[in-house]
Amino acid sequence: MEQLSQFLPFLLMFVVVYFFMIRPQQKKAKQEKEFEAGLKVGDKIITKSGLHGKVSEIAETTVVIETMSGKLKMECSAISLELTSALNKKA
Repeated sequence: MEQLSQFLPFLLMFVVVYFFMIRPQQKKAKQEKEFEAGLKVGDKIITKSGLHGKVSEIAETTVVIETMSGKLKMECSAISLELTSALNKKA
């Protein structure tokens, strides 16, 4: 019983770290994957670096976005879920 009470603080600390750090990170990664899978031609997006554009082509892991200065090929992971959601809520 004494050994269990010695490990209880470590176990409690792991549970706290899991629920406040690991689980939210996994949930956010899942949302980003779903967002990337749901992209379609014509969607208005904002990249994590702040570029605004419209999706003109979609490949397996890349997208071609049309900006005011031309077309750019980028990784799907470069598209910001938060900024794009905020942009689409305004419109």
